Amino acid sequence: MSTPMADDLINWKAFAETRNLMGAGFVRILGYFREDGMKSLATIEEAMRLKDSAKLVMPAHTLKGESWQFGAEKLGSLAEQVEITARHYVEIRQDPSDLVEKVAALRPTFEATLAALEAEVSPLVERKPHAFGNRSAFGGRGFSS
Repeated sequence: MSTPMADDLINWKAFAETRNLMGAGFVRILGYFREDGMKSLATIEEAMRLKDSAKLVMPAHTLKGESWQFGAEKLGSLAEQVEITARHYVEIRQDPSDLVEKVAALRPTFEATLAALEAEVSPLVERKPHAFGNRSAFGGRGFSS
């Protein structure tokens, strides 16, 4: 079910476009997002423990791209900030200690995002309209007043 917090996390129009493009494989691909996201988060967190800027770049880049694919703009933007800053730190040979807060925010943002996405595709959840158009609980289009 869409909540105000979920609407802050997800661009529902981008989500709907991706869902339409992927068709029947969408739920399976969302499962890959879950798996890949968990791996990326673990790698990012380990890189922070090691204070290794270079090891932050690729998993943050991966998380960013996959997030944006599903309309998860808040998570994608946060991952992008980590990626860009880590790339800069690699160039200037600086450890990523300044990124602790952003990295710490990734996991709860990922979990909240994933919960919102999974609730949206669950056949057991009644849905409220999103800003991009009204929808009935059964996924059909309704009328705006």
